[in-house]
Amino acid sequence: MIRFYQLKRTWGLPNLCHSCCKTETYLRMAELPYEVNATLPPMAPKGKLPYIVDGSARMGDSRFIVRYLKKTYGDHLDQQLSTAQIGAGRAMQRLLEEHLYWVTMFTRWEWTRENWETNKTAIFSGIPVLIRDVAAYHTRRGIRKQLWGHGTRRHKPEEIFELGFEDIDAASNFLENKPYLLGETPTSFDATGYGFLVNTLACPIESPVKDYALTKKNLVDYVNRMQTRYYPDLVAA
Repeated sequence: MIRFYQLKRTWGLPNLCHSCCKTETYLRMAELPYEVNATLPPMAPKGKLPYIVDGSARMGDSRFIVRYLKKTYGDHLDQQLSTAQIGAGRAMQRLLEEHLYWVTMFTRWEWTRENWETNKTAIFSGIPVLIRDVAAYHTRRGIRKQLWGHGTRRHKPEEIFELGFEDIDAASNFLENKPYLLGETPTSFDATGYGFLVNTLACPIESPVKDYALTKKNLVDYVNRMQTRYYPDLVAA
């Protein structure tokens, strides 16, 4: 049994952590048995979530986790994809993971006090009161440094949101009227698509990027389709 470690569930989503949501979605798509354990990033092998323990293997980072799972248990999700489809899927994956992600992180950790308080409560409420504010403060300071190092925080908020709009347009145009990112059948790239888009459209963090994404019917339908198919337990709840 694969032991899967992530942040606790909240907001009615599989996880408020984009990569945790991506990884659990892949586990469900690949029909791999697993157990969920709630933890915090300092416990992870690379200091960030998610991570898995599978026998003697202990591995962090969603990209390497998915690669390991494919190699160890087979890859029936992507075996029919052409090299061109894999390249296109990888490009969309990188857009979501390496750019839209930072736009959404800005909205959670930096943009408004209301968003920060919502985010803080979701992540740190389980920590003992005596250290909760200290842990939140130091974590937020670290994230803000990452946002600066990435370059996102060097821009004005309206400039960040303009870049986010471009990402949403790209994702919507890429999906077009297909049920899944690469066609009629879901692939591992849809684990990323769902994990990162649901954390833009369906979380209680308000932003112009979220508002804009909600105008894209195909993205809304896509997120709902993935959630209904792979998280019927959450839909029912």
